[in-house]
Amino acid sequence: MRKKIFNLLPDYLKHYIKKYLRYYIVKDKLSKNETDQQKKWSHNYQLAYSKGELSSLSSLGHKVFSQYEEDGLLLYLFSLLNFSKSTFIEFGSDDGINSNSANLAIHHGFSGLFIDGNKKALERGAFFYKKYVKNSNPIFKNAFVKTDNINTIIAESGLTGEIGLLSIDIDGNDYWIWKAIDVVNPQIVIIETHNEFGMNDIIVPYDSKYEYPGIHPDYHGASPVAMNKLANSKGYRLVGANKLGFNFIFLRNDLIPELEECSVESCLQHPSNKSAQKRFTKIRDHRYIQDDL
Repeated sequence: MRKKIFNLLPDYLKHYIKKYLRYYIVKDKLSKNETDQQKKWSHNYQLAYSKGELSSLSSLGHKVFSQYEEDGLLLYLFSLLNFSKSTFIEFGSDDGINSNSANLAIHHGFSGLFIDGNKKALERGAFFYKKYVKNSNPIFKNAFVKTDNINTIIAESGLTGEIGLLSIDIDGNDYWIWKAIDVVNPQIVIIETHNEFGMNDIIVPYDSKYEYPGIHPDYHGASPVAMNKLANSKGYRLVGANKLGFNFIFLRNDLIPELEECSVESCLQHPSNKSAQKRFTKIRDHRYIQDDL
């Protein structure tokens, strides 16, 4: 009922409610207890790793600010990396609060760049971080990213070379944007794949003017197989995904050699994938391509 009432409000009022009341919704997630708990987990992960023991990544999911359990998966990987690069870039971040990078920024002091096309959302995020987050001061950039401007946007924000995390979720040209990025060298990449496409090796062609939902809300992005091929060509291996199987996590090949690569198919075992793949029948006759990497 509350959600229905909220949706009836004018946009300007929704904006101010989100801006000034968001803290009260998430304040428990900002607590020192949460920070201490995560640091304890991190210490235990590092201790086990020093003894040659690795845990199953899929068993370590933990949701704080991420959409699903990505926060826990990323915490484990960065713990094994000893947080050697505490920087991030996130595309499609909205306000940067409910995001893949927020937990790292808020509880582990990561700095970085949030990019989104929603100027109001970024305004809310900048207000929140400045007022309530003391150990991180991320940049909020309002931009419509394209293959021909993405490296300039990143470089002009002061981020080049090795970074910790690259997170891409723009419901559209995700594949082509990652392919175009060469100004940074992330340790970890988390990117949305289109599991509706199943095990097909297909990509929706690049469209510089694309805005979701386009001609059909399921017609965008790249299949898990195609995204994995791109990752391999850029020097990354698949090490896990969220349980629903659409956010894939790739680790640079020179890092944590003991952590084995997993198969695309193993990341698509959740029952929701079957129903998602049924939706592909409605768009199977649209145009798709394969990338000659």
